[in-house]
Parts: sequence; C-alpha cells; structure tokens
Amino acid sequence: METLKYDLYDVVEMKKPHPCATHSKLFQIVRLGADIKVSCLGCGNLIMMSRFDFNKKIKKVIEHHEGPIEKKGQ
Repeated sequence: METLKYDLYDVVEMKKPHPCATHSKLFQIVRLGADIKVSCLGCGNLIMMSRFDFNKKIKKVIEHHEGPIEKKGQ
C-alpha cells in the first residue's frame, strides 16, 4: 500500500469521524514530525498520534493551505 503525500496545513479526510458533536471527518495538519498533530475542523480539538497511526487512519488529502485555518469567532 502506497502512503499519501501530505504537508503542513493540509486538510485531510480521515476514515472515521471525530466523536465530537459535528462528527467531522476533516482535519488540518498543524504539526509534522515523528508524531503528527491534527486539528478537528468541526470542534477545533487537537489530536496527536504517531505517523504510523496517522498513515493507517488517513483517507485522502482534500486541499493545501499556506497557514492554519482561522475558525470564525476566535
């Protein structure tokens, strides 16, 4: 299985939804390294996981952004 190419601030779709009120499958990558930190685009919570786990859970890359997405009201 080939791993997807992703970069910092990319919006990605995960295989399973986040268990928040919005049940969003869309996340933005906010940190890359041995661990990857993603932000839920529904509720804004941050989740950190190993790169191995992230590669298993990612479905596809939706779009690239030059910086973090600002949530309305923040």
